Amino acid sequence: MSDFNRGYARTIPADRADMSVDAGLRAFMLGVYNKVALGLVVSAALAFLTGSYPPVRDLMFQVTADGRLAGFTLLGMIVAFAPLAVILFGAFALRNATPKTSGALYWTIVSLIGASLGVVVLVYTGASIASTFLITATAFGALSLFGYTTKKDLTGFGSFLIMGLFGIVIASVVNMFLHSGPMAFIINVLGLLIFSGLIAYDTQRLKMTYYQLGGDQAAMGVATNYGALSLYINFINLFQTLLALFGDRR
Repeated sequence: MSDFNRGYARTIPADRADMSVDAGLRAFMLGVYNKVALGLVVSAALAFLTGSYPPVRDLMFQVTADGRLAGFTLLGMIVAFAPLAVILFGAFALRNATPKTSGALYWTIVSLIGASLGVVVLVYTGASIASTFLITATAFGALSLFGYTTKKDLTGFGSFLIMGLFGIVIASVVNMFLHSGPMAFIINVLGLLIFSGLIAYDTQRLKMTYYQLGGDQAAMGVATNYGALSLYINFINLFQTLLALFGDRR
């Protein structure tokens, strides 16, 4: 949820976090990564269900006789845009979140995004999805490791990336009406750079957050859920961007 309110720690310099032997920090980050990994497993299962199991697939998508995507049903459109609505709701309604409410928010968004990813199963080949997922996971690990270990303060860089993110969101909405291939390519290339940078930035921000919370277990529970949400969304966006650029369509 720190995507909506980026960071408990805005004033702590990067060199304050140079405490690589801190067992508490390792446990905190491991909790975040475990939640992201489990969220990806849930999303993959739901994507397979909505994209491959006909009774469910036909509730959300319109498909051709050979099983390719032809469009969305009303329910499919609702599910596709529901994560954004839930994010906006959470940003304004959960000002004083608890571990339980932030956890419920995380799993709600993960489930909705996973269900909407059935479109990926319908559009791209299974081999392309698998190879792109492995590439995304490798890149995610490397970028997150960089964010964790670098002594450079990425705060200014992160602010620039967030502005770029808003820009590509607006451009994507505009291109929904223009259907411009070159514009879509530019958006995907910029998205690749922006989401890669956000993975490193959000990892460092989580590290700063841990030190500022000072052992407050309730606050750390909330930070774990919101941090996992930030990294999960970055992972999914990077995965979809790589698929759009390099994936093999059915």
